Amino acid sequence: MIFDPTPIPGAYVVTPEPLRDERGSFARVWCREEFARHGLADVVAQINVGVSPKAGTLRGLHYQVPPYQEAKLVCCTRGAAFDVVVGLRKGSPAYGTWHGVALDPGADRMLYVPEECAHGYLTLVDDTEVRYQASTPYSSAASRGVRFDDPALGIAWPRPIEVVSARDAAWPAL
Repeated sequence: MIFDPTPIPGAYVVTPEPLRDERGSFARVWCREEFARHGLADVVAQINVGVSPKAGTLRGLHYQVPPYQEAKLVCCTRGAAFDVVVGLRKGSPAYGTWHGVALDPGADRMLYVPEECAHGYLTLVDDTEVRYQASTPYSSAASRGVRFDDPALGIAWPRPIEVVSARDAAWPAL
């Protein structure tokens, strides 16, 4: 696997290196030892799948506070999504900055979102499925969010947002 750092410390675009032959391809998409060599958290406490039937559906920007902070490994298994990580570490030069990456099944890449970062995504096409592994189980008491359209963040979503939950629309600005 190739680990390309993003401008957000600890966040990486992770690209599996598939082996291809006449049968097709085979790739590792998770290896505890390889992630540990890069100082990244074990992200197998919980696996989530979000299915969005409509393009322009936004989910996020979510994070959890201690003791339920979570790291995530995100991939798109059907359709296409624009996946975003936002730096939330107080005192970090990356605080309040974001990095986005287009994900789709053919892109052969994933986004690793470290603890102390918010995460969200926008579906780019109908019938999109996003899978992510989390390092900590979900806790509603620890769940927090940041407003997806916060002008201080200035996230350049690549298409209009057409569907957003009332909960995600109500998160405060950074």
